[in-house]
Amino acid sequence: MRVTLDDAPHPDSGRTLPGDPNPDLLVVHQQDVQAVVNALWAGGARAMQIMDQRVIATSAVRCVGNTLLLHGVVYSPPYVITAVGDPTALRHALDASPDVQIYKQYVSAYQLGYDLKVERKIKLPAYTGPLELQYAQAVTG
Repeated sequence: MRVTLDDAPHPDSGRTLPGDPNPDLLVVHQQDVQAVVNALWAGGARAMQIMDQRVIATSAVRCVGNTLLLHGVVYSPPYVITAVGDPTALRHALDASPDVQIYKQYVSAYQLGYDLKVERKIKLPAYTGPLELQYAQAVTG
């Protein structure tokens, strides 16, 4: 399954948006990507990638201005999240997620992008980065 999140059309595109929305409401944020990732894991995803990067337990998506940082690489929208798993369970998990539902309200109100495609075959690359934490230390006491 592939979920694509995208910013709303630029005001110069000729499209009008209701009211005078804050520009911050017209872009995809880290919490939007994280909501989709969390829902897909909750739906039983067996593997996942964001853009061209495999996601593992220690992966962290971070917001850097209006871009995302994942494993040291900066990405701009549209953001593509690909998950391997039962498509029905994954779709139900997305539909059941309160955070994804909030994002979808902004899709309706401000034309943010949300596209869901079920792919019959998906092959994800293996994770090739470090598996050991380099800077974390256990707290004792």
